[in-house]
Amino acid sequence: MARGTVVQKIIEAHFVEGSREPGKPVAIRIDQTLTQDATGTMAYLELEAMGVPKVKTELSVSYVDHNMMQNGPENRNDHLYLQSVAAAKGVRFSPPGNGICHQVHLERFGVPGRTLIGSDSHTPTGGGIGMLAIGAGGLDVALAMAGKPFRIPYPKVIGVKLTGKLAPWCAAKDVILKLLSILTTKGNVGSIVEYFGPGVATLTVPQRATITNMGAELGVTTSVFPSDESTRVFLKAQKREQDFVPLAADADAEYDQVIEIALDEIEPLAACPSSPDNIKTIRELAGKKVGQVLIGSCTNSSYRDLAMVAMTLKGRKVSDSVTLSIAPGSRQVLEMLARNGMLADIIAAGARILETGCGPCIGQGQSPADDTVTVRTFNRNFAGRTGTKGDQAYLVSPETAVAIALAGEFIDPRTTGIEYPHVVEPEVFEINDNMIQLPGGSGEIVRKRTIGAPPVNQPLPDELDGVVVIKVGDKITTDHIMPAGIHLKHRSNIPVYAKVVFECFNEPGKPTFAERAAAVRDSGRAGVIVGRDSYGQGSSREHAAICPMFLGVKVVAALAIERIHSANLVNFGIVPLFFANPADYDAIEESDSLVFHKLREQLKPGETVRGELTKADGTKKEILFRHRLSDEDIQIILAGGMLNL
Repeated sequence: MARGTVVQKIIEAHFVEGSREPGKPVAIRIDQTLTQDATGTMAYLELEAMGVPKVKTELSVSYVDHNMMQNGPENRNDHLYLQSVAAAKGVRFSPPGNGICHQVHLERFGVPGRTLIGSDSHTPTGGGIGMLAIGAGGLDVALAMAGKPFRIPYPKVIGVKLTGKLAPWCAAKDVILKLLSILTTKGNVGSIVEYFGPGVATLTVPQRATITNMGAELGVTTSVFPSDESTRVFLKAQKREQDFVPLAADADAEYDQVIEIALDEIEPLAACPSSPDNIKTIRELAGKKVGQVLIGSCTNSSYRDLAMVAMTLKGRKVSDSVTLSIAPGSRQVLEMLARNGMLADIIAAGARILETGCGPCIGQGQSPADDTVTVRTFNRNFAGRTGTKGDQAYLVSPETAVAIALAGEFIDPRTTGIEYPHVVEPEVFEINDNMIQLPGGSGEIVRKRTIGAPPVNQPLPDELDGVVVIKVGDKITTDHIMPAGIHLKHRSNIPVYAKVVFECFNEPGKPTFAERAAAVRDSGRAGVIVGRDSYGQGSSREHAAICPMFLGVKVVAALAIERIHSANLVNFGIVPLFFANPADYDAIEESDSLVFHKLREQLKPGETVRGELTKADGTKKEILFRHRLSDEDIQIILAGGMLNL
C-alpha cells in the first residue's frame, strides 16, 4: 500500500470510515462540490427529492457551461431552474458566459488539500492545484451536498516521477498523452495518479491542470500534484494567497507503481481517431491535410495557452484550407486577452471566437465536414463525438494546433521556424467575480414545463427473468449509451431522453434499443445489457444509468465496468456483474433469456452469482458472474436505488 503520499494525506485528513486496504471501500468527507448544467439539473432534482433545505458543504457551485445553445426553450428552462434552486439551497451560481466549470473553479475556488467532487468526469482538473478532485454521478454529488460522505475504493497510488523540463513547443498536453500511451484508457480502475519529482517544479498550475484534467481518460479515480511554490504564486496572482497550503509527499513515500517521465525527452504527440490512447508522434503524421482546428475546452483554454496561441498568430494568417475556432475557458481569460490586445491578434489572423463554454468538445456545434480531419485541444475523440458520423478527430496541444492552423496540415511545431513565444505569467489576474451569484432571495424555485423529476425504480426482484436487449463490444462509452450534442437539452426530461439510448447502434427499419427495452419492460420482464471490456468509459453522465433504468434494464454484465458508471448503476438500482469466465461473453446473444433465481439472496459480498442462459433453440447453460458490491451497494440495489433507500 502506498505510504506517505499526497493522496494518502488528503484521505487521512478526510477519513470518515472504512478500510485502508486498496480496493476496499473508504468513506471520505467532501469539502466542495461542483455541478454543470448538463448533469446538474438532475442532481438538484435529486437533492430536492431528499428534502434537504440547505447544502452542508463548505462550498458548492452550480455552473452553466454545457447547454448554452438555446435551440428551443429547454436549455434556458434548465438555467432558470438551476439559478433559482441554487439560491434556495445555499449554492453559488455561475451563469452562462462566466466560463467552463473546471477552469473557473481552479481560478476562483480551488484550495490545496481540500476534497472536491463534481458531476463531471473532468473534475480531476482540481488536482492541478493540490486538491483530491473526483468526478462522480449527480446523485453522489447531491448526497455530498446533503452532508453525506463519498465512498470510493481505497486507491492504489501510481507515482509518476517527472524529471527535466519541457523543451520549446512541447507541452503539458504531450505529457499526459505520453502517459496515456503507457497506461492506456483501461485497466486503471481503483487507482489514483500522483505526480512527484524535480520536474514538477518546472510546471505552472495551468500546465498541471491540463495533465490532471485529461488524466480522466486513464480511467483512474483522479490525479493530483503537490501544492508548492508554483501553487502559491498562482493563488497570489488570483488574489487568493490566503488559500495556499503546502502539501507534498514524504521523502520516503512509497507508491504502488512508479513510472518515470523525462520532460526534456517529451515531443509533440497526438491522440489519433478514435481513442485518447491511440498515440502517435506529430512527426509520424506530418503532411496529413487538416480542415478544422479547435482550441479550447477545460483541458487547454487557460490564459497561458491562449496567450501562446495569440503570440504565435500575431502578424500571420490561418491557412485558407482550415477553419480555426477558439473558445476561452473563462471570462477572466477572455477579458484579459481583450484588454491586452491579444484577442485582436487572434481575430486578425482569421480565427473565430466562440463562447466561453464547452461547446464543440461535447458536440454542441462546430461539427467537421464529412471526410475531414479535425484537430482539437480537447480531451476526448470518441467516434461520433464531434457530431459527424465517421469523424477523424485528433487531440493535440495548443502549440501543435496553432502550427497546424497556419500550415493547413500536420506539422511538428519545432520545425516551423517560428520562435517559441515566451508567455509571462500574470503577476495579478483580472479579477471580476460579479457574475458569481450568491445564494439568497425569495427561495422560490422556477420549474418550467420541460423540467421532469427523477424516475422511481422498483426494488430488485428475487426472481429476475431477464432478456438480453443488446450485446456490445469493448470500450463502450457513455457517449455510446447516451448521445450528447443535439439531445443534451432533454436531460431534465427522462422519458424523452430515454428514446435515444444506444441510438448509435439502431438500424434503419428495425426497432430501436429503446423500443425493444420498453417492450421487454412492458411484458413484465427485465432488460439485460451485455458489454465486454471497459464498459461505461468517459463522461460521468448518470443518465447512462437513469435512462436504461427507466426502460426496465436491471442488469449490466461485462468483463469490466468503469468506476463512475458502475457507481451510477448502483445508485439507480441496476446490478453490475462481471463474467467469471470471459468465454461466456461469446456464448450470449441478443434476445437470449438470462434468468437469476433468488438473486437477492445471491447478492452477498464475495459471492458468485449464477444465471441461467436459455438460447433461442431452447438449450440452456449456467453462467457464473462475480460482483464487487459492498454491503452498502447491495442495500442500495435491493431497495431499487439510492433515492428509494
